Amino acid sequence: MPLATSKQPRKQRLSLFTAPLHLKHKFLNAPLSPELRKKLGVKRLPLRRGDTVMVLRGDFKGVTGKVVRVDLKKTKIYIEGATRTNSRGQTSYYPIHPSKVMITELDTSDKRRQKLIDRRKK
Repeated sequence: MPLATSKQPRKQRLSLFTAPLHLKHKFLNAPLSPELRKKLGVKRLPLRRGDTVMVLRGDFKGVTGKVVRVDLKKTKIYIEGATRTNSRGQTSYYPIHPSKVMITELDTSDKRRQKLIDRRKK
């Protein structure tokens, strides 16, 4: 979703990085699995902590796990199975961009999220 009206890539990137947090939430959209898509009638939803996702691209391709943390400022998510070992020998979560994952299970404990799904239904 481009914020700037310019076609220049540098201005597009600048607008993504300097966007306010209430708009950055929209950048955290991820596609739903085909089963969920049929069941809910929605193509994609914003990621939340507690959702189960499958990584589709990168070093952690094929890894399935729960979303542990969502970083709005960096537009990244952290998944249980995607960890790396740092120089001290500690394990830390690896940041993954939401466009590289697919939601396999939703955390529907929030009533507002259910309203969002009902609103977006086709």
